[in-house]
Amino acid sequence: MAEQKLFAGHAIRRLRRGGGLTQAAMAEMLDISASYLNLIERNQRPLSATLLLRLAEQFDFDPRTLSGDEPGGGAAALRRRLADPIFADLEIDRAEVDEWLAAAPATAEAFARAFDRLRAGEAADAGEADSIALVRGEIARWRNHFPDLDAQAESIADELRLGAGDLYGAIAERLRTRHQLSIRILPVDVMPDRLRRLDLHARQLQLSEMLDPASRTFAAGFQLAQNEARAEIDALVRGAGFTDRVAERLYRRHLLSYFAAALMMPYARFLRACEATGYDVELLQRRFGAGFEQVAHRLTTLQRVGARGLPFFMIRIDRAGQVSKRHEGASAAPIVESDGRCPLWVLHAAFDRPGRLMRQLVALEDETRWFTLARTVQPQGGRYGGVTAEFAIGLGVSASLASTLAVARGIDLGGEATPIGLGCRVCTRQDCPQRSAPPAGRAMLVNERERGLSPFSFAGD
Repeated sequence: MAEQKLFAGHAIRRLRRGGGLTQAAMAEMLDISASYLNLIERNQRPLSATLLLRLAEQFDFDPRTLSGDEPGGGAAALRRRLADPIFADLEIDRAEVDEWLAAAPATAEAFARAFDRLRAGEAADAGEADSIALVRGEIARWRNHFPDLDAQAESIADELRLGAGDLYGAIAERLRTRHQLSIRILPVDVMPDRLRRLDLHARQLQLSEMLDPASRTFAAGFQLAQNEARAEIDALVRGAGFTDRVAERLYRRHLLSYFAAALMMPYARFLRACEATGYDVELLQRRFGAGFEQVAHRLTTLQRVGARGLPFFMIRIDRAGQVSKRHEGASAAPIVESDGRCPLWVLHAAFDRPGRLMRQLVALEDETRWFTLARTVQPQGGRYGGVTAEFAIGLGVSASLASTLAVARGIDLGGEATPIGLGCRVCTRQDCPQRSAPPAGRAMLVNERERGLSPFSFAGD
């Protein structure tokens, strides 16, 4: 299989202008001609591996993030926006989008921003809560990596290790001695509708007996974050500049959870364990006393300068396909950003095999290939006779980076992959037997004398 070409002209141009360099000056630093650099910036030449190495040596950045810096998220993201029904009569083909992106990247970015703001405004006008979207946008801006929180949590975790081998016990003792807070485990009959509650009058952090050990440790770490990381979290919340009070509180909760996870899985130790075990999620769970979802989320945060892990993405859905969590990290994965999903992705089949880790190599329409994992999880607190919630966690990384994964052993990462789309309304794969709707903006072809694999035939590019 031919190596996928990387076109990142806009990112290179931004990098050059950010350094105040002319094309001639940057070309000299990279030992190439100015005319060749001009072609790269106009996306008429791809970046070679050699040139990527030179860029990494001369400038402080992670080459893996170049593809995520394209205007509007790149051609695939622009096509998803243009698949909106309001553009249905324009019949814009793939070539037009590619040419637009290459010739006028700034206007493509302007269109993407205007479109996204329009959609957000429509959601607000319709009375839909967009607070979650605001928080997701801020988390994406940081790529779900908060170095100050990581550093502080790592320092405290090292202190706690010196005092005791049991992290939960060490956090409980620190809360008791430094903050005059005791932890009390309450029967479910006493606290039937809560998993965690802070009683300041009694100076107690009250936890439900329904919480498993990993969740108890996380809850204790969450409380420690409120006591000892308040200044850092307040600064991040102020920096977000939310005018929406709900968004502000949701963002604060995310940062508190981030700190708790970083306390349980300190950055340097966790990254070393990842690399030593081949990112074996189940082994990492045991080693750090964490749950599957906690480890999956932590994998999306490993972006410390000079000590980066693999760029994983994570998504969580329910049986109806509704997304309740999505973290793109540094992966630039359209499979996370999209509001639509393909039923051929193993993420949806995970519900049929609860608790079992499933793996799949998939290929998107833009020819990117991803190695993905999926497994179901059940939130804490479920009881017999009540509603038992269940979600599926999707975890993935670019197939080109998956060779070191323990779970990828035995899979030909360059071989056949399951072709999936980002939802039928934006997918233009012909003759897909799973198709439930025609793509938006494509003319339907109806022929009474024959029928293809799909009941929806449509005009191609």
